[in-house]
Amino acid sequence: MPTIHYILKDGSTREVEAKAGSSVMENAIRHNVRGIDAECGGCCSCATCHVYVDEAFFDRLPPPDDLESGLLEVVAAERRPTSRLSCQIAMSAALDGLTVRLPQTQI
Repeated sequence: MPTIHYILKDGSTREVEAKAGSSVMENAIRHNVRGIDAECGGCCSCATCHVYVDEAFFDRLPPPDDLESGLLEVVAAERRPTSRLSCQIAMSAALDGLTVRLPQTQI
C-alpha cells in the first residue's frame, strides 16, 4: 500500500498507509488526521481539504480541473503554486511516500 506523510500545523508528521484509488482526504478522515475538515465529504465543493503538495510529487499529479481550480481561488489559507484539494488526489503506487503539508486554517 502507498504511504502518505501529512505534515501537521505544529510541524509533526503523521504517516498513513493508503489503499490505492482512495483520496488523500479520505485517508486523513479515516485515520483522524487533524487539519483536513472535508466539510463536503469529498465532492469537491467546499475547499476545506486544501493541502500543499511536496514539490517532489507535484508533477506526478494530473492538473486540477476547472472546478478544483475555482475552489483553490477561495481557500482560507494562502494559495501556493503546489496547492491542491486533497479530495482530488487519488493514491497510487506512483505516489508512494507522498508528502502533503496542512495549512494553518481551512475555514
